[in-house]
Amino acid sequence: MVDVQVTDNTQAHRFEVNLDGHTAFAEYRLKPGRIVLPHTVVPPEFEGKGVASALAKHAFGYARANGLKVIPTCPFMSAWVKKHPEQHDIVDDSCKAELGI
Repeated sequence: MVDVQVTDNTQAHRFEVNLDGHTAFAEYRLKPGRIVLPHTVVPPEFEGKGVASALAKHAFGYARANGLKVIPTCPFMSAWVKKHPEQHDIVDDSCKAELGI
């Protein structure tokens, strides 16, 4: 696990982690009362080091802090939230059956 700082690149609509000249990110789309998480990218050099999980934790924290429901269409974000029942309450109802939560 690497210690990372997640930033919000509002112009690009993504949460980012910059490490050693590489950028990992989780794209987002804001909709009224919701945040859609469609895509997460982590450079191969940082796979398996908790970078994607840090992005997910930040994205869900952002949603909670802003009173948003989450629509996790990204396969990683969908898998992550299944493992984190403390976040199930902010998953949009339209996604819960498909996610099995």
